[in-house]
Amino acid sequence: MPRQCRPPAATASYDPPGLVFFDLDGVRLLLDKGAPGALLYLHVADIDATVARLRANGAPVEAEPHVIFGHDDDTLGPGGTDEWQAFVRDTEGNLVGLVEQRQRA
Repeated sequence: MPRQCRPPAATASYDPPGLVFFDLDGVRLLLDKGAPGALLYLHVADIDATVARLRANGAPVEAEPHVIFGHDDDTLGPGGTDEWQAFVRDTEGNLVGLVEQRQRA
């Protein structure tokens, strides 16, 4: 089977709660068997500055920047970093996740 037709192998899975991660040429895809819809996550260089800029431009902030987990190895992100996330609403009311991988202090 040609490479482009083969499904990728899962990078990591957690069951429960039913999460599977894939690495699609540098784009991390998360599938959640309990999710009612899709959620787009955007990687940003500075999550605090991005949230401040979006808030100043009227975007509703649903969740302030916070650490969601730490990367002890390179499975889902660079080892020795913490994954920070925040959530905002776009102009159509869709929830958008923001992600920064920050070096641990």
